[in-house]
Amino acid sequence: MKIGTDGVLLGAWTPVAQNPFSILDIGTGTGVIALMLAQRCDAELVDALELDEDAYEQAVENFEASPWGDHLFCYHAHLYEFATEIEDTYDLITCNPPFFEGNAPQAEQQGSAREQARFEESMPFELLVASANQLLNPNGMFSVVIPYNREQEFIDLAARGNLFPQKITRVKGNAQVEAKRSLLLFSRTQTTPQKDELIIEISRHHYTEAYQELVKDFYLKM
Repeated sequence: MKIGTDGVLLGAWTPVAQNPFSILDIGTGTGVIALMLAQRCDAELVDALELDEDAYEQAVENFEASPWGDHLFCYHAHLYEFATEIEDTYDLITCNPPFFEGNAPQAEQQGSAREQARFEESMPFELLVASANQLLNPNGMFSVVIPYNREQEFIDLAARGNLFPQKITRVKGNAQVEAKRSLLLFSRTQTTPQKDELIIEISRHHYTEAYQELVKDFYLKM
């Protein structure tokens, strides 16, 4: 599975100034977000969760090959199973969730493993929010990247799980197009969220200064 922009954005954007001791990345794929967070902070425990067997095996391999292998651990389980059985809670939870709800066109349903991984059947937003609420420490933070057109839906769901937006960043491919993604940061504190916008490109493969500043520590060449 290729490294997607969504995961890189979330891994770079998620705040770590609160110095989390424990981190959980839900649906880690090949482990990119967990690895980015391990690089960015001194968390003693970085757990990851992945259902797909091939992705899980690659995540484990990537974790073991990294400089932070002694802090990283990947669970091979469904989110519902994990949330109902584990007793740990976390200072920071992240997720780049699958976006479809089983209603994608048939051609997409018959597509590649990467496309299949985007389907929301294995991790509906309701399950994600309920699990984050259960697994998050009282003062913890929860960050996600979702389609912009589902931003309010997710915020409303999160509120029912006692999670409230602290920061919202809307991501645009370039200045001329509509926002495509929303980066959302939640906590248990009700407040007026900070809102801003991130534009990725000025023109094709010509990246904005803001985007380069955000992700520069993770690319060998931009």
